[in-house]
Amino acid sequence: MSDKKPPFAKILIANRGEIACRVIRSAKRMGIKTVAVYSEADAGALHVDIADEAVAIGPAPASESYLVADKLIEACKRTGAEAVHPGYGFVSENTAFAKALEKAGITFIGPPPGAIAAMGDKIESKKLAAEAGVSTVPGYMGVIADAEEAVKIAKEIGFPVMIKASAGGGGKGMRVAHNEQEAKDGFRSATNEARSSFGDDRVFIEKFIEEPRHIEIQVLADKHGNTLHLGERECSIQRRHQKVIEEAPSPFLDAETRSAMGEQAKSLARAVDYCSAGTVEFIVDKDRNFFFLEMNTRLQVEHPVTEMVTGIDLVEWMIRIAAGEKLTLAQEDIDWTGWAIESRVYAEDPRRNFLPSIGRLSRYREPDGEGVRVDSGVFEGAEITMFYDPMIAKLVTYGEDRGKAITRMQRALDSFYIRGINHNMDFLAAVLAQERFRDGRLTTNYIAEEFPEGFEGLDATDEVLRQLIATAAVLRFVRAERDAETALEETPGDWVARVEETNHPIRVSRRGEDFLVELEGHSLTVSSPWQPGDLVFKGRVEGQPVSIQIDRRSPADRLSVGGVSKEVMVLRPHVAELAKLMPVKEPPDLSKFLLSPMPGLLVSVAVEEGQEIKAGEELAVVEAMKMENILRATSDGVVSKVCAQPGDSLAVDQAILEFE
Repeated sequence: MSDKKPPFAKILIANRGEIACRVIRSAKRMGIKTVAVYSEADAGALHVDIADEAVAIGPAPASESYLVADKLIEACKRTGAEAVHPGYGFVSENTAFAKALEKAGITFIGPPPGAIAAMGDKIESKKLAAEAGVSTVPGYMGVIADAEEAVKIAKEIGFPVMIKASAGGGGKGMRVAHNEQEAKDGFRSATNEARSSFGDDRVFIEKFIEEPRHIEIQVLADKHGNTLHLGERECSIQRRHQKVIEEAPSPFLDAETRSAMGEQAKSLARAVDYCSAGTVEFIVDKDRNFFFLEMNTRLQVEHPVTEMVTGIDLVEWMIRIAAGEKLTLAQEDIDWTGWAIESRVYAEDPRRNFLPSIGRLSRYREPDGEGVRVDSGVFEGAEITMFYDPMIAKLVTYGEDRGKAITRMQRALDSFYIRGINHNMDFLAAVLAQERFRDGRLTTNYIAEEFPEGFEGLDATDEVLRQLIATAAVLRFVRAERDAETALEETPGDWVARVEETNHPIRVSRRGEDFLVELEGHSLTVSSPWQPGDLVFKGRVEGQPVSIQIDRRSPADRLSVGGVSKEVMVLRPHVAELAKLMPVKEPPDLSKFLLSPMPGLLVSVAVEEGQEIKAGEELAVVEAMKMENILRATSDGVVSKVCAQPGDSLAVDQAILEFE
C-alpha cells in the first residue's frame, strides 16, 4: 500500500506519548506530513520532536489542553492539517469532537459520530448489541440513582457483580462487588472516577462472570460496506481491570468459537454503520460461552499484537479508510501466522501495590533483536509526570509459536534497562515465569490468584543464584584485569561472593574468551563480551543465554534477571569475614503514621483528631493519575493529628495522619 499516493497531505495527531509516536511513524512512511500538539508538560516530549510541526495547546492538565476541542481544531487550521488521528483516550471516542471536526471541514480518522455515540454509552451499546444478535451479559442497564439502589440491584442480580461507568474505559470507573458493603463503596468510587475521567458519573451493574477470560475481536470496516475481522486478542492478564499482558491469538479459543465471535463482532459493526479499526470486547467463560462487553470505536493499546500476526498496519488502514478508500482485503485473505505477546511497561511500584511512580528517566535503553518491537514515547532524560497515564512503553515480541514468543519476551524484559523511576518489569517477568501462564490457563483473576499477598519479587532458584554469583565474579575479574594496580595487589579470582548474609567461596579463571567459575562444587563456563560500563551483561552461563542488568553500588553489584534481584559483593576472603560483623541498620518505625503511598491529590479525610478507628475503616482517599485509592486502617487506634487537608498535593510517603 505504501507506493500509493498519500490520502492526505498533512494530519494532526490529537494525542501524546507512545501512541502519538506510533501514528506519526506510519504517517511518515505513507508520505504524510504530521502535526503534533503538546501541553506545557510535554514541551520536550518525543512526539513533539519527531513530528514535522508542533503546536502548543495549553497547561499540563489534559482538561486544559488535550481535551479542549477548540484548541485542537485551531491547531488544524493554523497548520493546514486536513485530518485528525485521535489515538486512544482523550478525544478518541468523543462524539462532540468528531462532530466539531465535521463542521470545520476536517476529516476525523475514525468512525462517524453516530457510531461513536452508539458504542460510547455502555448502557445503550448493550441494548444495540442484543438487537444485533450479539450475546450479552445479564445485568441492569438503567441509570442507578445512589448507593442504596446499587445495593438493591446487585442483590437482585446476585453477587458478585461488576459496577461500571457508562462512559468508561481503561479500567477507570470499574469495581467488582462481592457483598453489600463493597457495592456501596464500589458505587461511590466508580461514580467519582467516572466523573473525574469522563465528565459522566452514570454507572450500571451487570453479573460478574466467574473464571472469566477477556477476549476481544479486531474489526476493520470501510465506508463502502466492507467489514472483516482480524481475529482475537487474549487480554485476560489484568490488574484492577487494566490490561497488563495481551497476546494474539488466544491460547483458549478453537476455530469454531473464533469464527462465531468474529461474525458477531462484524454484525455489531454493521448495525451501527461502523467504519475504521475498532474492537469488540467479549467476556468468555470456562466453557467458551462468550458475552458482549463493549465496543471500542478507536484503536486499542494492544493493537500491535494483531499487526504482528496478520502483517496488517491498522493505523495505515484507519487513515486510508478515513480518506474513503476501499478495503483491498476480504475475510478469506486474512491469515494468522505465529504468535505475538505485548507487555505494558508502566511507571509504577509493584512492591507498593503498584502505586504510580513519577520522575526522570535517568537511564533508558530499549531492547532489540529478532522478533522484538518497542512502541514508546520517551527517551533517556524524559520525565514521567503525574498528569498522564503512567505507561512508559509497550514491549512486543513475536515468535513462530507461543513458547518462542514468551522466551523472547523474557529476554527482552531482562534487556530493557530503565532507571530513575520505579517500573513493573520484574512483575511482568514474574507473570511470564509462572507455569500456569505457560500452560495458557488464564482468567481475569490470574494476578489476584497468583499473587494474593501482592508482589515482593521472585525468590531466586539455585540455578538463578549460581548465574548471578558467576556473573558478579566475572564482572569483578574483568574489572581487575582492567585495573593494573588491583591486578598486582591480589590474585585475580580467589574471592568470596557475599549474597545477603551468606558467603560463597569462588574462583575465577580465564579460558581464552570464556571464564571458568568454580562455585561450591559447580564449575560454570561463562562467556560474554561485557566491558566495564555496560549496563547489561549479555552472554551465556553454562550454555544458557542470559541478559542480566547491572547496578554498580561499590563494592557490590545489584544484579537483576527474570524478576529476581540480588546484591552481590565479590570480596577478598578476609574482607568477607569482616563483613559478617557489620551491624544491620534497622529502618525507622513509621507505624504511627498514615503515609501517602503515592504522589497525588488528597481528595478527602474521613476522620478527625481524637477519633477512635477500627481496622479496615476508611481513613482517606488519594487520587493519582485519575484513579481513586481508598486508604484504610490496618489496626485499631486513635488519631492524634491530621497532617494534611483535602485538596493538598501529596508527595510519596508524606504524612496524612498521625496516631497515638
